[in-house]
Amino acid sequence: MEDMVAFFESDAFAQYLGIELMEASEGRAKARLEVKQIHLNSHKTVHGGVLFALADAVFAVASNSYGTAALAIHADISYFKAVTEGILTAEAQELSRSKKLANYSIKISDDRGNVVSAFQGMVYRKEKSPVQK
Repeated sequence: MEDMVAFFESDAFAQYLGIELMEASEGRAKARLEVKQIHLNSHKTVHGGVLFALADAVFAVASNSYGTAALAIHADISYFKAVTEGILTAEAQELSRSKKLANYSIKISDDRGNVVSAFQGMVYRKEKSPVQK
């Protein structure tokens, strides 16, 4: 987990948005985001790009958790429910992993447990460490 905390903390955009890593283990990750004014779009709901970034942050942690650099080669997201306030939680779960490819499913829930978004991503796994020292 320590390496993944350092990996996550080096993600300047996730830090800027206020995303907080809660858990990380092989093939899994969980993070939260407290919705603030900066996260809202013109409709006063959480911007789709913020939801994508939250999902992408846990996707990165989960997919890089084996000590092998993993780089996204495909990602898509579906939006189910608008959010205007509260805490959002993203949870990544590995669906499959081979030597070169891995697939992940990420769900984002509001603080009432409603799923507001679903993200699917695929990575290409390289042969180097994800954290460069």
